[in-house]
Amino acid sequence: MFALQQITPWRRVTEELRAIVGKGSVISDAAEALVYECDGLSMYRQRPKLVVLPETTAQVSAILKVCDRYRIPFVARGSGTGLSGGALPHSEGILIVTSRMNRILEIDLSNQQVVVQPGVINAWVTQAVADQGFYYAPDPSSQIICSIGGNVAENSGGVHCLKYGVTTNHVLGLTVVLPNGEIVELGGAAPEMPGYDLMGVFVGSEGTLGIATEIRLRILKQAEAIAVLLADFTTIEAAGETVSAIIRAGILPAGMEIMDNLSINAVEDVVATNCYPRDAGAVLLVEVDGLDVEVPILQERVMRICYEQGARHVTVATEAEDRLRLWQGRKAAFAAAGRLSPNYFVQDGVIPRSQLAAVLREIEQLSRRSGYRIANVFHAGDGNLHPLILYDQAVPGALAEVEALGGEILKLCVRVGGSISGEHGIGSDKACFMSEMFSPADLDTMQQVRAAFDPKRLANPEKIFPTPRTCGEAAHQLNDFPNIEAF
Repeated sequence: MFALQQITPWRRVTEELRAIVGKGSVISDAAEALVYECDGLSMYRQRPKLVVLPETTAQVSAILKVCDRYRIPFVARGSGTGLSGGALPHSEGILIVTSRMNRILEIDLSNQQVVVQPGVINAWVTQAVADQGFYYAPDPSSQIICSIGGNVAENSGGVHCLKYGVTTNHVLGLTVVLPNGEIVELGGAAPEMPGYDLMGVFVGSEGTLGIATEIRLRILKQAEAIAVLLADFTTIEAAGETVSAIIRAGILPAGMEIMDNLSINAVEDVVATNCYPRDAGAVLLVEVDGLDVEVPILQERVMRICYEQGARHVTVATEAEDRLRLWQGRKAAFAAAGRLSPNYFVQDGVIPRSQLAAVLREIEQLSRRSGYRIANVFHAGDGNLHPLILYDQAVPGALAEVEALGGEILKLCVRVGGSISGEHGIGSDKACFMSEMFSPADLDTMQQVRAAFDPKRLANPEKIFPTPRTCGEAAHQLNDFPNIEAF
């Protein structure tokens, strides 16, 4: 932990920041700052002292120099869609919002690269190059609203991460502003760069090493043919076993997703795809892509495996509109969960594919013992689970019980050889469980890396690593602060 100065001259800091970005780009009014008090993990809330909205790398650099000079902690925020509390503001800090840094700076089709600012929305990248036959592979379910800067911070995945990898596999270079305001270049236009892989260290660091202000992305050529299969099963365990059977057969789909009965009925209530049978115990979505000559063969093999594993029916879509309809329900699953319960708490654990059926059975047992329903939606191909624990926050003590239940699911993932996060990050939510995966020496080594980038520990402090504050009641308290102008 670092010690803040006894009194921060907030009026002076506010004036300096306004001189950098303009008066309209600094929010000091407590009521206006209210909309920034949380990210997608809305049960954790904290109003920032100041909100600043820069538009250029130079402005971000100048802002961080102010933070460095006054030893003010800062948190970077993109679209605020994160689900681990990674963009939760610091009570005595500045929130730097990159939503106005939303320009696509360069499109280089010859080298299959695009350079964007961090506020560019994920889906915009594919939209910018689709008419030329290219696309950007990482596709989180929130891709129509989440920003590339946040994807880099969390190393986000998506439904196609099984075959094409997560964000780090598609980032070639970064312009990064370090916590002291220095601007550095990591990686570059060349596919492989000599020296330490500092870019690999930065991607997934959750804003604790600095702020990426320009991002060079790899784009891919669209496949000649694509087929999406939707198989329905009487049990979710059978769907899980089918995933392993497909991989054992030597088939690598672009993506494989499972949804259980609760999720199926929620999305049909909201989206009405009329594709997901409401009486199914689970559905398995499988997408195969490649050359025109190979996709029909892969499609037939996957269909045969699904039936061998007990599928009741398999629907196949090859036309773009039909494929989109099959995927529509999965993409809407998190939002649709709001129809099932007043509140839900989503976790993000990873397990070996071979453990899918056993872990799903254990999650069902945890649900029964706790009395809380759990809807399961997940990237089955790479074992990335997203159990949604349904509850009512208005019931006294419910949130604490749900958090404890989520913790048990994370510990279960670790016990079977998995991880406490696959794409949502650690943030404020899972810091207490880092010691389940890592030894004290491991955690100390990570802190040394962090200190090399940020010796004053100003960048997104109290995230990722367990501390008494982040693991105690203080993490869940809502603190209101008066208008900065009154200081």
